[in-house]
Amino acid sequence: MAELVYRPIVGAACTLFKALDLKIDTQGAQNIPTTGGAVLVSNHIGYLDFIFAGLAALPQKRLVRFMAKESVFRHRIGGPLMRGMKHIPVDRQKGEDAYSHALEALRAGEIVGVFPEATISQSFTLKSFKSGAARLAQEAGVPLIPVALWGTQRLWTKGRPRNLKRSHIPITIRVGEPVEAPADQYAGAITRRLRERVQELLEAAQRAYPVRPKDATDTWWVPSHLGGTAPTPAEVREAR
Repeated sequence: MAELVYRPIVGAACTLFKALDLKIDTQGAQNIPTTGGAVLVSNHIGYLDFIFAGLAALPQKRLVRFMAKESVFRHRIGGPLMRGMKHIPVDRQKGEDAYSHALEALRAGEIVGVFPEATISQSFTLKSFKSGAARLAQEAGVPLIPVALWGTQRLWTKGRPRNLKRSHIPITIRVGEPVEAPADQYAGAITRRLRERVQELLEAAQRAYPVRPKDATDTWWVPSHLGGTAPTPAEVREAR
């Protein structure tokens, strides 16, 4: 079926990123299968993460159908685009509908993108994972593809103004080897293994990141355990 919306949107995004002179470094894209279903699982640190996680699949000529909160689909402009790209709305009051939709897509050979932390991590560290991604992979009989993003929080994240000017910001993307999800294993154990793999990839992305804060006013995007001034996970919880 022709992708009358998705591919033009990808082209527009790539043109925009080139205009912004973003330095996108992707490694491991060969780990994304060229055919068949898979659950792509990424950390979540910024509002544009679904775009960059999706870019990781382009070298394999794959498009990712992301699960996203239902309110995005009600947006006057974004809603029609999300539906046109066949992303999957998630109504938290009716989670079984989104699950069934994602399962159907996986069985049809699609890649489904999931952010198992559910919301953006304001500490820029990895939060706990929900088990839905593992359960989807088990039921569909497909692998989990771990992905880590770094630098996307500097463009647009929760509680910060957007920075969509020509800023030359590096974006680092790391894709890991597939994590199998056998049907006879406990989903919680698979989820823990998956989270450990994303954590390893995240640390690798952080080590490879080519820039450090310019000065003391530019440390907000660096986690506290790495010497930055981002709130700790405990401080984020206390602020709610």
